[in-house]
Amino acid sequence: MKFLKKLLKWIVILFGLIIIVLYITDTDYLIKAVRTIYLQGYTTAYLEDYKKFDNQVIENSTPQPWPNHKNYNSINETETLNQINKANGTIAYVIIKNDSIWFENYYDGFNENSQSNSFSMAKSYVSGLMGKAIQEGYIKSLNQPVSNFIPEFSDGLAAKMTVGDLSSMASGTNWDEKYYSPLSITTRAYFDDDLEKVMLGLKVVNEPGKSFKYSSGDTQMLAMVIEKATGKKLYNYLTESLWKPLGCENQTLWQVDSEAHDLVKAYCCIASNAKDFARFGKLYKDHGKWNGIQILDSTFVAKSIKPRFTDGTMYGYGWWLKTIGTKNFFMMRGHLGQYVIVEPNDNVIIVRLGHSKGSNKEVGKFTLDINTYIEEAYKMLNND
Repeated sequence: MKFLKKLLKWIVILFGLIIIVLYITDTDYLIKAVRTIYLQGYTTAYLEDYKKFDNQVIENSTPQPWPNHKNYNSINETETLNQINKANGTIAYVIIKNDSIWFENYYDGFNENSQSNSFSMAKSYVSGLMGKAIQEGYIKSLNQPVSNFIPEFSDGLAAKMTVGDLSSMASGTNWDEKYYSPLSITTRAYFDDDLEKVMLGLKVVNEPGKSFKYSSGDTQMLAMVIEKATGKKLYNYLTESLWKPLGCENQTLWQVDSEAHDLVKAYCCIASNAKDFARFGKLYKDHGKWNGIQILDSTFVAKSIKPRFTDGTMYGYGWWLKTIGTKNFFMMRGHLGQYVIVEPNDNVIIVRLGHSKGSNKEVGKFTLDINTYIEEAYKMLNND
């Protein structure tokens, strides 16, 4: 009994020392990481982790439901699609043809209104909000220096960094995109309660505007620029500029770092559903117009879905770009295989949400599951 008491005492002391060391070394964000992710049985962020964080509500206005296609749900999933959906834990798979729901199905207890984490699909929204801020005169152009809004980036190479560089992932900062390392800046940004402090610690180590390098930090900094430029919280700007005008059927949530600092995790973390996410793809498919109203400038939209760099043909301004055969897709992408995939010439939008993108966990590259979700959708459409 005495041995157990002594052992318990030393465990408590050791635990206390660990906590002290975490605070001294400014890694106390790991406490939140352990509590919200690792003790829940996960090794990285997951679809419903938004429930463990502070969020701000994005209100919707008058809902504009998608119409059902005349051939709605007349074709079942292919066997290959069934297999990958099961293997990767798909929760939603939707095909929209000619602006009508041609096919939809939901899995694992989720339904058409279930919220789940967008992860990096949020980056496309932030880039769209940048375009809106330019359109409304808050930001002069893609070429306006970031230092005009964040003076901490006024010296050396940082002075060359532009707003457009942030949207096209060309900042030149030392951001390290590692999702599974507890000590990476990506993990710190996800759990730290003062995200602005994390961002202001970045250094520009390569000349901005020269090449594409996938960086969630670029989008986070872009959010800070937009807030400084507009004088509005980004979640409010999303509400008034996009969520309400696009007739989303559900209100949504956007994670913030903490109630005290109230800065959105702009590189991720909008909790919504497949059909409301799809609206943003339709907006870009239709050159920034929604129900006859020009929401985003058509020139900006066209520029966004074309590659900026010859060595970065997979990315434009906030959108991923992929060619398969004769078809050209632009898409929103998220960490565990969240996709809104658009082929404008075919007037097709494919949405897939789920728990995993398969065994390939590469970041900033196309994974093989994307091809499968596209190819099987077209097989289904061709069988109509």
